[in-house]
Amino acid sequence: MKIAMQRLMVATVLVHLALGQSWTLAGKEDAEETLQIGSRLELFVDDYLIESMDGVRLQLHTPQSAGTVLEYDKPWEGTTSAYHTVFKDGALYKMYYRGSSHAGYTVPSLTKPGEKVIPQHEQVACYAESRDGIHWTRPSLGLIEFEGSKDNNIIWIGNRAGAHNFAPFRDGNPEAPASQRYKAVGSSNLNGKPVLLGFVSPDGFHWTRIQEEPIITDGAFDSLNVAFWDSVRQRYSAIYRIGQDGVRTIKFSHSENFVDWPPGQYADYGDSPREQLYTNATRPYFRAPQIYLAFPKRFVQWRTYHDDAPGTGVSEGVFMTSRDGVHWDRRFMEAFVRPGRDPRSWVHRTTMIAAGVLPTADDEISIYVSRHYTSPSAHLERMVLRTDGFVSANAGYAGGELLTKPLLFQGNNLVLNFATSAAGSIHLELQDAEGNPLPGFALEDSPLIWGDEIEHTVRWERSHSKATSDEPLRRISEKPVRLRFVMKDADLFSLKFR
Repeated sequence: MKIAMQRLMVATVLVHLALGQSWTLAGKEDAEETLQIGSRLELFVDDYLIESMDGVRLQLHTPQSAGTVLEYDKPWEGTTSAYHTVFKDGALYKMYYRGSSHAGYTVPSLTKPGEKVIPQHEQVACYAESRDGIHWTRPSLGLIEFEGSKDNNIIWIGNRAGAHNFAPFRDGNPEAPASQRYKAVGSSNLNGKPVLLGFVSPDGFHWTRIQEEPIITDGAFDSLNVAFWDSVRQRYSAIYRIGQDGVRTIKFSHSENFVDWPPGQYADYGDSPREQLYTNATRPYFRAPQIYLAFPKRFVQWRTYHDDAPGTGVSEGVFMTSRDGVHWDRRFMEAFVRPGRDPRSWVHRTTMIAAGVLPTADDEISIYVSRHYTSPSAHLERMVLRTDGFVSANAGYAGGELLTKPLLFQGNNLVLNFATSAAGSIHLELQDAEGNPLPGFALEDSPLIWGDEIEHTVRWERSHSKATSDEPLRRISEKPVRLRFVMKDADLFSLKFR
């Protein structure tokens, strides 16, 4: 049964403030939002594309462990190593993280006889690299002396402010000078007040302060703060730690030059419950940079799993998205990464997700999670999802329908990332802005879509000849269309026109 047309003007600012996305009006009496998506990839992580769902819901998916990629067993690392940033830079995958150890944070009942606890030392910022995002090495950089030797992967040290949470990125701004191709932020204190400093580097190894003065001063900054070049909005963005009414949260600010930042705006989570969010680990998704993906560490401070833990609380990773850095979709209140069955992951401030998502296979993306924080076995775990596989529009066996808002697209083919069961299916109808089926694209003309593919090109048959068209959407690409998905035991992750 076809979904009755409903003109729902979504109340949340989240949908309407997708910066960089122009929109026009279409329809008859009630003006409808027409999304100009061109040929860009769009994910079903929020309501941006969706006008209505019946028997379909947005479902968060859980990443699966792919094993340990880094153990913090070097003398300059240790039990409290953390705050990872990862990104792809040409043929290399790069990782930056804090090397740190604090024996006073260990849980006595979890420490095994004979386990080596690296002594407490000055905090350092470290570098690792990989060719595939799976196998990581620590190159000997010869830059910073630690305990009488420069045979290490240290790029910054604690007596230089910022090492506590040094967070670099490769600057994609085409106007950035070569001497500032890499940038970073890190916290410090100025006259007893927390501040955020800016750093620059020509190569990602040799770093200097961009200026003596801090670049941002209206935050707490006492965990991983992030900054990056936003290629869609053509500006720098910063998302950083702050408290509000006794609750840990984040602020957003933006800059044209990485030096001048206006006071930040507090995160708006809509009607979702307020929670203690320690880190944010935000980055634009590399396949759809108009969407900010964040993986905050939720800190449940009133629970303590181990009686002899030196600090209260337990932590886990959650998932949220934004299209402007201020208004966040927090519909998924369940955990994205749980502590799991290992008792060493039920300790305050562990299960911390790195900033950055990496492609590690044609059909796979990876995130990286700090485990066993405060234990001698502290390490970094890789976890994997299918490409674009954070959230899906999901229909159960009983079936359901999803209807998009009117879309203006560019391209001659529609490509879907989807999965069905053996008995499941997806049918697709293309409609005009008023909801009328387009000739040749009505539901009865739809191919039967089933299987499991990352990039499936939808093929319609021309009704007059039954021949498959190589460019089936060419004749309708100038006008707004709606997509009506009729689904059974199926997941739809993303779509794009090309």
